[in-house]
Amino acid sequence: MTDADPGLFGPSSVTWQMHGDPMMWVAGVRALYLQALHPRAVRGVMQNSDFRRDAWGRLMRTANFVGTTTYGTSEAAERAGARVRKIHSMLQVSDPDTGERYGVDEPELLLWVHCAEIDSYVHVLRGSGYPLTDAQADRYIAEHRVSARLVGLDPDAVPAGRAELAAYFEKVRPELVAGPEARAVDDFLLRPPTHPLLVLARDVLWRRVAQLAYASLPPYAHELYGRPAPRPDVVARRLRATGALLRCVPARLRWQLPPKHILRAMARLGPDARPAPYKLGR
Repeated sequence: MTDADPGLFGPSSVTWQMHGDPMMWVAGVRALYLQALHPRAVRGVMQNSDFRRDAWGRLMRTANFVGTTTYGTSEAAERAGARVRKIHSMLQVSDPDTGERYGVDEPELLLWVHCAEIDSYVHVLRGSGYPLTDAQADRYIAEHRVSARLVGLDPDAVPAGRAELAAYFEKVRPELVAGPEARAVDDFLLRPPTHPLLVLARDVLWRRVAQLAYASLPPYAHELYGRPAPRPDVVARRLRATGALLRCVPARLRWQLPPKHILRAMARLGPDARPAPYKLGR
């Protein structure tokens, strides 16, 4: 198995270990809340996708992209990136107030989406008890200059550590607003359309995920949305409790869910490629 393609990150990366954690799903929802606060970026989503009618499909496609670029072969990851870049290059957005038209692949918009995702992954996993040191968090952020390149960004223009990421958010904060599109995303995440037989499951399970994701946002995001969040100590307890609960589900069982990227990577590279937090210190 030593000559098999480890992909763009490989089993020795922080990314390989982190992305196998179940709290990535909560982090992904937090990223959606955060991304929606950039009016130019969220407008691109609302005008160029069937977000409301096929939100689950969109969520799974995003998860599939992350799984492919993390655990797939280098060729599969590059192919996935090329597909995303091609789709983005064909999409235009119209500003209803000014009439301006612009592409969804503008670097500033791609950078916002990228940074909101990476910040959410780091924040939620660390808050939930995942054993990530400051140095490992910096390494993770730096590793994702690779994923930034895949979607069309210049890696040198992307934050490579916590300090640079914090400086980026400080710089972009004046541009953020909870406009009509952000309100629509907020409403959808709390009450996504679902089959009548699944309404109870949505209200009991999904809403708790969405509420925890919202609660874990930074204070300025709560101010913009205008909905209060629990005290930081309450959010911290909920994150850790949720992380402990989800990690009680055996990894082999979790990884059976489609599209099974981790199991395929282990079949390609051998059982030692299994992602696990204890491998971070190696």
